[in-house]
Order: sequence, then structure tokens, then C-alpha cells
Amino acid sequence: MSESEFLAVAEGVLDAVEAGFEQAGDAADLDIECSRTGNVLDITFDNGSKIIVNTQAPMQEIWVAARAGGFHYRLRDGRWLDTRDGSELFAVLSRLGSAQAGAELTISP
Repeated sequence: MSESEFLAVAEGVLDAVEAGFEQAGDAADLDIECSRTGNVLDITFDNGSKIIVNTQAPMQEIWVAARAGGFHYRLRDGRWLDTRDGSELFAVLSRLGSAQAGAELTISP
């Protein structure tokens, strides 16, 4: 995949992550703030903790930073999978978001 193709696909993923957190926050009656600067999405929770999702075009990866650590995802067979353990991006974002928000969140593409 070319860099421009990756950036287009990754932009769609960032859009889906942002919309997913906004919808999950509304459903759980939580104030979750999402803000984007270029290829970086900051997700801020009521308690001040953050999850940061950004794209890394040279490596064609999406990176996630959260209290639980840092994670790298690569597109394989139409799914964004962790380069270490193979876990799926949106499932992990649901788990991380739930832990940081203190409420059950489901983030879906």
C-alpha cells in the first residue's frame, strides 16, 4: 500500500475511533472529549486521563498510548491487529477506554 493510500485508510480509522468514543460517552452519560491535530487524536476522560491514537505512515501503523502502555497496530486481512499479541484495535480501545473512564465502553468501527 502506498503512503497516500495508507493515510486515506488511517484517516477513516481515526474518524471511526473518534465517533466511537463520542457515541460510547453519550451512551454511558460520560464527558469524553476528542480533539484532533493532524494525524493525532487525543481522547480525554473526566478524570483527566488520556488515550492518544496516531498514525505512523512510514511504518504503516496506528499507535495507541494509554495508561496501560503503548500499542502498535498494522492492517492485516482488513483488520487492525496489534503487532505483538494480535489483538484487534477496537476491542483494545473498548478495554482501555472502559478502564480509564471507570465505566463500560464499547468502541466499534
